[in-house]
Amino acid sequence: MAKEATRQNPSVSIRTPRARVRGLGVSHHGVGHWWLQRLTAVANVVLMLAFVVIIARMAGRPYPEAIRLVGSPFVSLILILAVLSVTIHMRLGMQVVIDDYVHAPATKIAAVFANNFYAVVVAVACLYAILRVSFGQPPV
Repeated sequence: MAKEATRQNPSVSIRTPRARVRGLGVSHHGVGHWWLQRLTAVANVVLMLAFVVIIARMAGRPYPEAIRLVGSPFVSLILILAVLSVTIHMRLGMQVVIDDYVHAPATKIAAVFANNFYAVVVAVACLYAILRVSFGQPPV
């Protein structure tokens, strides 16, 4: 029997009927990963449009007015959501690249660790700056 026919034939498949219905792959988290990446992509479209509007409103303003704009609760919330969505999307995208193209186990572990570490550092640095400005302490 051909490999494709084996994959499509439920009587030959090693996956349980429950696994076929739930749509989980070998790693048991592929569908959730895929949905989270699509969800963050849609959120990024909306949040980046809001980000562009915020930046356009700051254009030509003096520094204290720009800080006051970023310090407003609504704008801070939009920026925080944008940072979280973008860093999660970035981490998920790089995870897919690492899974697809890095084959050596040690290199894969190091790459996944570096990817997660980088995403956390970027998110923490951005969130720190936004929160510091929103609580009235402009960055030095």
